[in-house]
Amino acid sequence: MFDRFYPTMAWSEYRHIWPHAAQSHFVKAGGIDWHVQLSGQGPGLLLLHGTGSGSFSWRGLMPLLSQHFRVIAPDLPGHAFTSRGGGDSLSLQGMAEGLRALLLHLNITPTVIAGHSAGAAIGAHMVLHQAELAQTHLMGLNPAWLPIPGWPSWIFGPSAKLAALNPLSAWATAKMAKRPALLAKSIAQTGSSLDEQGLALYRCVFAHPGHVHSVLAMMAAWKLPPLSNALHRMVNPVSILVGSNDQTVPPPLAHEACRLMPKAKLHVQPHLGHLAHEEDPQATAALMVKFYGLAD
Repeated sequence: MFDRFYPTMAWSEYRHIWPHAAQSHFVKAGGIDWHVQLSGQGPGLLLLHGTGSGSFSWRGLMPLLSQHFRVIAPDLPGHAFTSRGGGDSLSLQGMAEGLRALLLHLNITPTVIAGHSAGAAIGAHMVLHQAELAQTHLMGLNPAWLPIPGWPSWIFGPSAKLAALNPLSAWATAKMAKRPALLAKSIAQTGSSLDEQGLALYRCVFAHPGHVHSVLAMMAAWKLPPLSNALHRMVNPVSILVGSNDQTVPPPLAHEACRLMPKAKLHVQPHLGHLAHEEDPQATAALMVKFYGLAD
């Protein structure tokens, strides 16, 4: 309703501080103006960040994974420098279809899809519903595949809908995000500890009302139960990496999801939180390469 008041982040204003800016490309596919970073050669690896983040969350992983893969790391619709699109583009199904259009435009069929948190849910939806991905290896990094038990399951969705409808919500949230201490506290509550560059990048996106407005709209449109109920049909190979200190998605949910999928294997990353791939990109990259079978 208020989309015109919340434009996408302007690349010209942030390019000088953005990780791997030389690998950034801008393409139009599926009615969306995409910002996507491309690097490396080899099997295609699609990286899908989580809610509220962006392709910058792979800053430590990209140089390492590019030694083995052709890495495709987009900003999801409405996030950072990618436009929102129309209709249900911010829903789980809408994002999956938007990414399908992007991959067709790039003429890439990923051999691996690795998603963090909600990005893992998008990846799972893609491999379950897109025939061309029938052999794709799915990797979930602290995946949000099952509803979080307790009050968030019944209050979080309605609250997000109300916030998305309020034209002041995104502006108020963005204003608060400019406070360094508040943003640092929010990151710490995920169970992770980031360096100053990581904190500064999250501060950039959450201080931008357009990014925040899309995050709220995405949460309002999110319907996870259909995916959760379909996990038992997952016949693709699945690798799961879980930070033992994840305070956002409880690790037992990953273990439960692993039991539901016939070809799933799980590895716990000790002492790391929800943003484990940003805390320790070297160990995470090594595990991803190992799980795919490229390690010596």
